[in-house]
Amino acid sequence: MTRVLEAGRAGAAKDEADRLVIFLHGYGANGADLLGLAEPLAPHMPRTAFLAPDAPESCAGVPFGHQWFPIPWIDGSTEEQSREGMLRAADDLNAWLDSVARDEGIGPRQTVLFGFSQGTMMALHVGARRAPPCAGIVGFSGRLLAPELLEDEMVARPPVLLVHGDADDVVPIEALPEAGNALSAAGFDVFAHVMKGTGHGIAPDGLSVALAFMRDRLMIDPG
Repeated sequence: MTRVLEAGRAGAAKDEADRLVIFLHGYGANGADLLGLAEPLAPHMPRTAFLAPDAPESCAGVPFGHQWFPIPWIDGSTEEQSREGMLRAADDLNAWLDSVARDEGIGPRQTVLFGFSQGTMMALHVGARRAPPCAGIVGFSGRLLAPELLEDEMVARPPVLLVHGDADDVVPIEALPEAGNALSAAGFDVFAHVMKGTGHGIAPDGLSVALAFMRDRLMIDPG
């Protein structure tokens, strides 16, 4: 049985939106952590709703923090527990995405998945295994989980933008070419941007690149 995800909303109202951006937050954060990005993005993305669910599990030792799955080197979980947690969270996220599509009346081809850190891991994993494909995936400061399984398990190849800070001391910058090479080898169109001097976060230049990518993929009139 899947767990129900609670989500915040910004941007266009339900009856006015015809595009969706789904924010997937990082480990120890919550949906509100990324939902603030809607403020600078919304003026350039008319008729777009921004939804940001909380991950399904509370994060130990982090008040109001959530996790998509446990991380062994942080919380002492096993690799098996981490993988099982990720797969369960993927089921939860898939069920929630299906319900959002029904409730909003907006299909995957008008939906972008936008992840940060652990949220990027979820976006890349789920986005490659949903058909029809979403409009695109934006992944900040994350990595591709189990790249060896990608070719056998993928059912869609949405275009992917990977963005990473070259001073990231949480998820090393090397994760970007590792993910990009694996995705490209599997036939994905991959775009990348390195935020110079940026740590584990989202810098203005990275957000600008993400905005341009999303506007293009959602076919928003440049005028």
